[in-house]
Amino acid sequence: MSSTTALPQTITDLVEAAQGRVVCLSMSKDPNAKITLLLFRPGEALPAHVAKVPTTDAAARSVEAEAAMLRALGTLELGSLRQTIPELVAIADDRGRPVLVTTALPGRQMLATYHTFRHTARPAAVGADFAAAGTWLGQLWQRTSSGRDDLATMVAGIGEVIERRFGDDPDTAADLEHLADLQDQLAGHLVPRTAMHGDFWAGNLLVAGGRLSGVIDWEGARLGGLAVRDLAHFALTYSLYLDRHTRPGRGVHGHPGLRAGVWGAGLDYAVAGTGWYPTLVRRFVADGLARLGVPSSCGRAVLLAELACIAAEADQPSFAMNNLQVFRRLTRAGS
Repeated sequence: MSSTTALPQTITDLVEAAQGRVVCLSMSKDPNAKITLLLFRPGEALPAHVAKVPTTDAAARSVEAEAAMLRALGTLELGSLRQTIPELVAIADDRGRPVLVTTALPGRQMLATYHTFRHTARPAAVGADFAAAGTWLGQLWQRTSSGRDDLATMVAGIGEVIERRFGDDPDTAADLEHLADLQDQLAGHLVPRTAMHGDFWAGNLLVAGGRLSGVIDWEGARLGGLAVRDLAHFALTYSLYLDRHTRPGRGVHGHPGLRAGVWGAGLDYAVAGTGWYPTLVRRFVADGLARLGVPSSCGRAVLLAELACIAAEADQPSFAMNNLQVFRRLTRAGS
């Protein structure tokens, strides 16, 4: 791993030392956003480093958490996965806040391909995305497994967080009942504790040659997380934007039964709908669970549990509530 003194220690010096192009990526809409800079060496077409600049104190803590996680991952025997994870290069400074500087990874962001014309309407293209994600996760699980835990711990404490966050909503009491039911459904099934990315979605995945060439943004990661969470998170977040380019009220091309207009319609469709896409999602989850030693019959409960986790953990309040509303629709429909 490169020394943290290999680069200048302020963001201004860092940019000046690059002596090449600097590209500022669009800033996240999260309330505690980070600005991402791509740093190019002179004459090179691909960036050499990525600098993540926090805009708030909370964002600074996230930067520190990601740096600590990258250090920890650097101690593991990851084999070929090593080249798909950014390497910590330096911690620079921006007005007293830490700036994370890592190596840049090759590949195109899966989310960019996702939003190309009718990509998500083609079963083969979508299947390739799921296959790439599933293959990488399987390798991560194999390399980092360290004991097992009860699957019910997936929602342990989530009810308390939702009650604290949304307790003024009259529907929260029913949410807590459904969470208790989910915990009962998941109880008794052991699942590996592994390195867990924590935000494993198309926006954090880079693809080259049909495989994941990079997985970025490790700020929410854990070394001893429940392996099943990344699996469910990918399936849900991929489904969320299926109707993004369709006008409200119209059917989504390539997905009979999916109509745009209601926030999270793609989530309802993936979990409870019919057609090639819901079948692909359920098979992806079932195959992942089988690899982890969990019955495929737990698939729906795992997806609902991850929805509840997102509602509890999401930084943006409106995004959290929207996920909770989807959780309510799906649990009420299934009860």
